[in-house]
Amino acid sequence: MKVGFVGLGIMGAPMAGHLQKGGHDLYLHDLAPDLPTELLAGGAIACDSNKAVAEAADVVILMVPDTPDVEAALFGTNGVADGLRAGQLVIDMSSISPTATTNFAARINDLGCLYLDAPVSGGSVGAIDAKLTIMVGGPQAAFDRALPLFELMGGTVTLIGTRNGDGQVCKAANQIIVGVTVQAVAEALVLAAKAGADPAKVRQALMGGAASSMILENHGARMLEGNFEPGFRAELQQKDLNVALSAARDLGVVLPLAATAESLYNALNARGQAKADHSAVVTVLEELAAVQVSPTKENQS
Repeated sequence: MKVGFVGLGIMGAPMAGHLQKGGHDLYLHDLAPDLPTELLAGGAIACDSNKAVAEAADVVILMVPDTPDVEAALFGTNGVADGLRAGQLVIDMSSISPTATTNFAARINDLGCLYLDAPVSGGSVGAIDAKLTIMVGGPQAAFDRALPLFELMGGTVTLIGTRNGDGQVCKAANQIIVGVTVQAVAEALVLAAKAGADPAKVRQALMGGAASSMILENHGARMLEGNFEPGFRAELQQKDLNVALSAARDLGVVLPLAATAESLYNALNARGQAKADHSAVVTVLEELAAVQVSPTKENQS
């Protein structure tokens, strides 16, 4: 299959790589001037615009940071919409506004094309290992057509509903749980450190009980190590929580924990750590409590 891929960053590049390894022909475009060399070496074609990607491909996948980026890629100058032919499939795998997604899908449908929103969870590790969780919204026929592609990139693929936007609603729910839980792990470890207990031993004990989770295991370890190399950037966590809160305002839903978490990630970004992993939110709480969770950081100070 001829697959266009727009957005070759920390997530998009490995996702596109799995499609290439699966035997699909790739047509690529990214705002960054240098496309991944391994994809080009494997036969991928560099296109000079998103329009050119759509003209060359049968299916176009987008993996870009935010709602305005998707809109620009689809409908900006020389955008995907300018190059589409009737019957093509557009798949947005970015994490963006459910409301905007519904609008984008309608505009693509008006061109005689199908549209799926298919945001993912799993971070860069999931993208590299092809173990992403993919949450899809859109028509069954479009989903069936896209499923072989999804299965090359993800470990769990679910059609959430046949309405466009359903996938983005699921991703917003996912990001509430993830963002709030990362914050909760940070709070627990800061409390332990401030009380004089060993945060590493506290985490070890909690891993054997009801508080155990993947986030306590993985993000808790990052906090103890002071390792904030990005797996999922803090600025994206804040953006995703803001998407959830905006949707909640539209629906008249109160999300107090999500609102608190969004404020903390916003503070983290304001401290110049927007590009750090979202587990770095622990540093905001450390500063407020005047304590260090990571013994490594203490030894370095």
